[in-house]
Amino acid sequence: MSAQVSILIIGAGQAGAIAAAELRKLGHADRIVMVGGERHAPYERPPLSKAVLADAGQQGQIGVHPAGFYAERDIDLRLGTTVSAIDAARSVATCTDGSEIRFDTCLLATGGSARTLPDLPTDTPNVHYLRTLDDAARLREAMQGTHEVLVIGGGFLGLETASTAVDLGLKVTVLESAERLLGRAAPAELSDWLAQRVRARGVDLRLGCQIAAIEPQAQGMRVRLADGTAWHVPVLVVAIGLTPNTELAASAGLALHPGNGGVRIDEQGRTSAPNIYAAGDCASQFQPLFGSEMRMESWQSANEQARIAATSMLGLQAAPAATPWFWTDQFGCNVQMLGAALPGMRYAWRDAPASDAASPKFMLFGTLDGCLRHVIAVNAGGDLRQLRALFGLPVNEHLVRLCDAALPLRQLVREVQAETSSRTASLTTI
Repeated sequence: MSAQVSILIIGAGQAGAIAAAELRKLGHADRIVMVGGERHAPYERPPLSKAVLADAGQQGQIGVHPAGFYAERDIDLRLGTTVSAIDAARSVATCTDGSEIRFDTCLLATGGSARTLPDLPTDTPNVHYLRTLDDAARLREAMQGTHEVLVIGGGFLGLETASTAVDLGLKVTVLESAERLLGRAAPAELSDWLAQRVRARGVDLRLGCQIAAIEPQAQGMRVRLADGTAWHVPVLVVAIGLTPNTELAASAGLALHPGNGGVRIDEQGRTSAPNIYAAGDCASQFQPLFGSEMRMESWQSANEQARIAATSMLGLQAAPAATPWFWTDQFGCNVQMLGAALPGMRYAWRDAPASDAASPKFMLFGTLDGCLRHVIAVNAGGDLRQLRALFGLPVNEHLVRLCDAALPLRQLVREVQAETSSRTASLTTI
């Protein structure tokens, strides 16, 4: 059985859903088929470690698009469908049921899978990985029936999961092999503040620790560190990162990045095959802000890459991607990050409340060569939006005022913009 389609989207997650919507928005009227291995319509993943993990009633609120969206826009959404092979030369995708889908253009939005520990596969009793809606449901049920959770991994997912467990009244331990939290995404100033806050909320946080053994025992798991410290816990959560789902791309002969393993794409989302594009967690792309090719595992990146790929698939030129932005909710803090932590950056605080404050609010400004390149806002999302206007501009001589929490930020931003524009105009006339 074979079907001919204009555009095939493989993967029914964030990137796939956004790409399909963008294609219709741009006027593409031909047939779109989107296939996904899960039984759920495309949903947002960030809430899985937060609202959905705490409350089963929230899982119906996290769809990327409202119910009926795909039918209304004539998008053929095939759930529980897995593509087993792609013949790039013939433009044919083969599904596990033996059916074939012939396409004019294909978007790989296959995402990624939770990275697993070698001796703890996903079906290990009392061990949980959190990547899908079904994963969240299983972990939520396990947490409701226990008093203690141990989390391996102090990254964003591990900390969010730990925060939810604390809010549910559980005893929580977090083990992180690195010497500080969020070492690749945040400066030491924020890492240290966050570690203090995590501990202030009652979490037993162990940094720089090496796990020597993990062994199944009756009613739980035994985790032992290299220094001999051991725990017997009823629920173990492993949050150690993501592995890109690139098996299809590899078997089709598409170029993969040798370091990060992602499908290599150009600035318009094109892979090494002329009619195949990629977007989302499975894609590797050069990031100008970082000066290197990488996979950007974030909600915003998936949306931006999907938008650009959809535009390019229709033969149009897409606007460049927005400045990287990321957020996380944990331990009573909404943390938003604009830009990136880069080597050689200097950071300055705007306010610096105690780590155990009930509702802390502050910002960190990261500058490189005097220019604003990284802004971190804790419970200050509105202020972050104002700072976007200064991103990339020289601000060194204004930092003292910008860091004075007693001064209104909105007015300061306007003054800095005006002074920068005036200086630029003067230089232009010289």
